[in-house]
Amino acid sequence: MNPMNKEHSPGDRIVELCKTYSLSRETLAERSGLDPELIRRIEEGHIPDLAPLLKISRALGVRLGTLLDDHEELGPVITRAGEAGEAVRFVTGISTGSSKPPGLHFHTLAADKAGRHMEPFIVDIEAGAEQAKSAHEGEEFIHILSGDLRMEYGENSYSLSAGDSIYYDSIVPHRLSSAGEKPLRILAVVYTPS
Repeated sequence: MNPMNKEHSPGDRIVELCKTYSLSRETLAERSGLDPELIRRIEEGHIPDLAPLLKISRALGVRLGTLLDDHEELGPVITRAGEAGEAVRFVTGISTGSSKPPGLHFHTLAADKAGRHMEPFIVDIEAGAEQAKSAHEGEEFIHILSGDLRMEYGENSYSLSAGDSIYYDSIVPHRLSSAGEKPLRILAVVYTPS
């Protein structure tokens, strides 16, 4: 599996779909409830989190996977050890001033699977990375592979360590961060209903 090239980025897929549907950025903003400036930044590759991608996919009448896919496979999709690390699709978060891209690095595990309703990722979260709280329809399951997770969920906060997992409704505002001084690696599965 090759790294996702610029022509396969979520932003480029949005531009392509808007062109196909003859939708202006302003019309997409109106349908999705997002600011046109945020849509422009997403088209240019800045993705703050999954929530705006979910809103855009709904506004375009496609599933989230359509914005993330390279191509689709009708049968099972296998991602071999080491391949997920080569499939970085996007990075979210706020810059912390380091030379590395900020925040959460998403590695898709099933980009080629047609018709899926779940989006499985390996997510690397840098120590000290910041992001805004996110809320979107659907459910999420997270399993901690390494490191310590701080999970803000509504008004509550939870601490999880390697081997722990959490399943929650994504509609509640939530935020993930590394609870320690080391990076965190998680398996995350996002489910969005049809």
